[in-house]
Amino acid sequence: MTSGVSELSRHTAPLRRRQVVAWAAWDWGSAAFNAVMTTFVFTVYLTSKAFGGEDHASSVLGAALGIAGLAIALLAPVTGQRSDSGGRRRLWLGVNTGVVAVLTGACFFVYPRPELLVLGASFIAAGHVFSEFAGVNYNAMLDQIATPRTIGKVSGFGWAAGYLGGIVALLLVLVLFVQPAFAWFGASTEESLNIRLVAVFSMLWIIVFSLPVLFAVPEVPRRRQARLGFFASYALLWRRIRAIWATSPHTIYFLLASAVFRDGLAAVFTFGGVIAAGTFGFSLSQVIYFAIFGNVVAAAGAVLGGVLDDVVGPKRVIVGSLVGLLVASGAILALGNQTHSLGGMEWTGPLTFWVFGLLLCLFVGPAQSSARAYLARLAPDGEAGELFGLYATTGRAVSFLAPSLFSLSIAVAAPLVAPGQAQRWGIVGIMAVLLAGLLVLLPVKPPAKVATAVVPNA
Repeated sequence: MTSGVSELSRHTAPLRRRQVVAWAAWDWGSAAFNAVMTTFVFTVYLTSKAFGGEDHASSVLGAALGIAGLAIALLAPVTGQRSDSGGRRRLWLGVNTGVVAVLTGACFFVYPRPELLVLGASFIAAGHVFSEFAGVNYNAMLDQIATPRTIGKVSGFGWAAGYLGGIVALLLVLVLFVQPAFAWFGASTEESLNIRLVAVFSMLWIIVFSLPVLFAVPEVPRRRQARLGFFASYALLWRRIRAIWATSPHTIYFLLASAVFRDGLAAVFTFGGVIAAGTFGFSLSQVIYFAIFGNVVAAAGAVLGGVLDDVVGPKRVIVGSLVGLLVASGAILALGNQTHSLGGMEWTGPLTFWVFGLLLCLFVGPAQSSARAYLARLAPDGEAGELFGLYATTGRAVSFLAPSLFSLSIAVAAPLVAPGQAQRWGIVGIMAVLLAGLLVLLPVKPPAKVATAVVPNA
């Protein structure tokens, strides 16, 4: 019996490693949409003066993304549920990823003209919707490719691949299109050709690195149950939420806690560059350098956190990471852009941000990775897609918290501090969200102590 198990392990281990690498490659590829298109390059182009002015363009883009967020919140759980029950998780991962790639490539036709602003914002917003749908199926695959002993490590590896993929994609975009290292037709700035070609590059990047998972990871088996209409799926979803609440309430508690602290994690990256430039005087090139180093550190943190996850459990990793984030944020808030003498050395403002800002990045990776591993450990057999759909929905439901408290903290501080010093106090809003998430998480039982929910299939 023992030799049979050993023989099975020898044959399945290489296969599972290939599946893990193929699975993580999708995260590497998706960075082209997340980092290049929506964070550093294309949305910056879309909110420029060429589209009617920064304020107007930002308002239109924000409205489009708001509508996208509502669509995700309403549709993500049901799309996950239907891909689970229909045995089409891999299929819908491929379909949704393909739609993201097409929408990304379509951004090539968004010329720098005000009348094309709505079109460009619509492409990006729709891309967000289908990217989130793809992410639901992608995250649900975690329980297919990892064992209970390796789920944290595999999740961390995937997050790290996403961070590193973003770095490589951004570096290529910089040297080929934004600040070209050599003359070629793609370097032309006429009609913003170089930026529009970034969309084509990103489309190809997504397609190439998304293909391996579609061949390496098998499809989930189809479940025998009555075929439901779209609206009947919501009734089933509600029955399942009630069943989870009745048999495993801590699963619901975790969904709520993670929604809060994940909003704080997102704010760290969203407003990190803003604070670096506005409070600490970083130039654009310095912000880009910090972003690159920050992603490297976050990737290392995700890998380390994944290893610790499998040893001490995901809850401890998340709690430790949130405490670390609060300490590092507090240090940036307290020290500011002033020169201080600490530990026998002189701390300038930029040094403060480099040290504690990179610490923030170090702790973000493990918190994100272990949150995903935590939920994957809680998911009943065959229900991972639906549960990750709820994960996406709860996250969207509170996504206004950190941005709103960031802005409110600045508004409150503005009349109380010297001109130009209020922005730093926006950190208080981010810290409040991280602290709230930590406090809600503390009473939640770790996955090993949570009963598996018994959920109705129809």
